[in-house]
Amino acid sequence: MPIPRRIVLGLLAGALALPVAARAAPLSEDALRTAPFETIVEAARGGTVNFFLWGGDDRINAYVSGPLAEALKAEYGITLNRVGVADTAEVVNQILSEQEAGVTDGGAVDLVWINGENFRTLKTGGLLLCGYAERLPNARFVDWSDPSIANDFGTPVDGCEVPWSKARFALAYDSARTAEPPKTMAAFLDWVRANPGRFTYAAPPDFNGSAFVRHVFMHAAGGAEALSGPFDQARFDAAAEKAYGLLDDLEPFLWREGRTYPTDIAQLNQLFANSEVDFTFNYEPTVFGAGVADGRFPETTRSFAFDDGTLANTSYVAVPFNAANKAAALVLANHLLSPAEQLRKADPAVWGMATALDLDRLTPAEAEAFRALPRHPAVIADEDLADRAMAELSADWLEAIEKGWIERVGR
Repeated sequence: MPIPRRIVLGLLAGALALPVAARAAPLSEDALRTAPFETIVEAARGGTVNFFLWGGDDRINAYVSGPLAEALKAEYGITLNRVGVADTAEVVNQILSEQEAGVTDGGAVDLVWINGENFRTLKTGGLLLCGYAERLPNARFVDWSDPSIANDFGTPVDGCEVPWSKARFALAYDSARTAEPPKTMAAFLDWVRANPGRFTYAAPPDFNGSAFVRHVFMHAAGGAEALSGPFDQARFDAAAEKAYGLLDDLEPFLWREGRTYPTDIAQLNQLFANSEVDFTFNYEPTVFGAGVADGRFPETTRSFAFDDGTLANTSYVAVPFNAANKAAALVLANHLLSPAEQLRKADPAVWGMATALDLDRLTPAEAEAFRALPRHPAVIADEDLADRAMAELSADWLEAIEKGWIERVGR
């Protein structure tokens, strides 16, 4: 799942009070990078790992606190303490605050689910443990040469985080109300104008709402390639004039005539569930199937991606520089990459998040198990998303686009 990214001020309440595992002989950072993995496992055994991650999805929370925590305990004797947050930027702020306070060891956060601007902030600030990722035993199942793995929203990973999941943007509609959805951004914008009040989007910086705005921005720029590479103010200005103009002109045709926007994707999902709007969207299409399964969305819900491209990204886990339980964090990061755990996570009955592994690096039986996973009728086929996938813009582009939307459209 795509992760909330806006950096906000304020300490993460109560984080410093979280349990910290006692370690009789903590390993040095050099040892964590060079020691045999069995040594790291033994150093972590019997301890605790504080795993901070977005807590806004019941499926994710149940998976992490349930089967994942149970597997970690059974195999390694490590207790997984899930710490759910409303915004991953809160975790970034926690780590920054600890650095400012001189907390160089014993920090509250052992592992964090992260990507985008949040990763860039921590990496450029030297606030992450680096140099271990490709040495993890299960790292052999990852194609580190894949640009979508090696770069996180344009920031080189450089061994400072471990891939956990892949995500691609898709839209959902009720086929009983909309027989054939518009399949390009141009056609979609025309549909919105022709059907006033039947569409809206979550206001940036909501992660999914921001992704929709980026699709409009790339459409206005003439394609994703026009915005690729490092941020360029001249290219931004040229695209922004048209993109924000399109979004401004669209407002009278939005739900409630654009006088207000849903503040997050949960509100947009509720509008769709109530038939107040005809589309919702998400960077994790399996949520559409889950919505049907739990009775929130109509059984006739289906999903699609724009033929002219849909954004795709990778999310990761990372270890802060001052984590109290680094060895346990590395053991958990390695476990998250195991084919068995990735398969469990990819099962729609558990979570349904796409694997970060390269199936060509697995045994034939393991690869076939991934390919044989069931897919809900409401969820677009992964191969259809892969055919349309576009790499995410760099973090600088994201920040500029969001800031511009808030100032010029959202106001």
